[in-house]
Amino acid sequence: MKIRSFGIFILVSAVLIPWYWYFPLLADHNNLAIFSQYLGSVALILMAFSQLFATRMIGLESLFGGLDRIYIIHKWIGIIAMAAILLHDTIDAEIDEQGNETWLVDLAETLGEFSLYSLLILVVISLFTVIPYPLWRFTHKFMGTLFAFSSFHYAFMLKPFTLTDPLGIYILSFCILGMLCYLITLLPFSLLAGRYQYQVSAIDQTGGATAISLTTRSKGLKHLSGQFCFISLQQSALRETHPFTLSSAPVDNRQLRFTIKALGDYSASVAKSIKLDDTVLVSRAFGHFKAIENGETQVWIASGVGITPFLAWLGKSSTAKVVFYYSYKGTTQAPHLAELEQLCNTRENLELITVDTTVRTRLTAEEIANKLAALLVTSRVYYCGPKAMRVSIQQGLNERGLRHNRFHFEEFELRSGVELQWLVKILKNPLRWLWLRVKKRLPYS
Repeated sequence: MKIRSFGIFILVSAVLIPWYWYFPLLADHNNLAIFSQYLGSVALILMAFSQLFATRMIGLESLFGGLDRIYIIHKWIGIIAMAAILLHDTIDAEIDEQGNETWLVDLAETLGEFSLYSLLILVVISLFTVIPYPLWRFTHKFMGTLFAFSSFHYAFMLKPFTLTDPLGIYILSFCILGMLCYLITLLPFSLLAGRYQYQVSAIDQTGGATAISLTTRSKGLKHLSGQFCFISLQQSALRETHPFTLSSAPVDNRQLRFTIKALGDYSASVAKSIKLDDTVLVSRAFGHFKAIENGETQVWIASGVGITPFLAWLGKSSTAKVVFYYSYKGTTQAPHLAELEQLCNTRENLELITVDTTVRTRLTAEEIANKLAALLVTSRVYYCGPKAMRVSIQQGLNERGLRHNRFHFEEFELRSGVELQWLVKILKNPLRWLWLRVKKRLPYS
């Protein structure tokens, strides 16, 4: 549900450790050159982690947080690595007394320059979300190749140490790790993560979305309520993998259901093209979006197709008191509304409040706070829906006493741009920004 501190500690430690070996070199070499080479090492280490994250390997979520948070880390270490590469190139990194330049050295320098400008282009494509997803996905595949060029640059460039020195072995190990991870990502989806093969057993239209029920005769997928999977339809135009939340509880692992709304080209194609008995490859389950059962009042907020994880939650027993808001724009745009009402009617501890924005005003933090009254500060809020609505409600609830760490959500966008509003706020009034950050974590009386 959040980025884990231990994972950040691993990342920070990995980039600081080389300085243990670089620092003594300052006495015998140009300090700027040593610092530049250190920056190049930092870039390689961070790029190796990026390749590791791309594998979605088992255990990563335990170290760094849910996969949605891992993608946020992936984005920012990519930005930091790019900045390190730019500084590495800007600062003179040549070590004049370290041997003659051979054709391998010349080739390493050429590949280094090529990698720099190519990576800069790919990072820009990644951060500007207005660039079409297919183009981003296609160009992103070349990141591993450019990492290989950067590794070659490191291996053969002139430097004040050898590859067999502790520092050389340390950096080289990250180069090898990154290359192995890149090769893993080149494997077919069925070998990498699509270990479960299902067939489409039912297709239902519900509130402007398509609910796809899947069945398998073999051992099914084990998952928890609220998790999501990457799926690949075995049709020529739909083999591309995309993540979707499971909208059914894990009662029978041999039966799954995904509810897909046409929010992009791929999801629209799925709704139009999928047929009964189609084969669907399903990855293992990801995500840590789950309610904490500790007797506290819970507030669930779903908007549109964001109802999917909560439907899965309703499939398991719970004694927690829940106030459930379901927001939608007309009943024709409310997936699973009838099913939801039926499920909620069987739960005495749950109060369902439907918010049809075609007949009433939008849901606000003020409405939620007034409903909960004094219970707000001791409640936990779980949200799934559009980002703009989430930011508005979260900010409003925080201002009314809800602590920041009591508002839980998952990032819907696995590809996101860079928002610099937070930096503007810091620069305008750094003391006020710092106080607000501390205030959010102070206990309320």
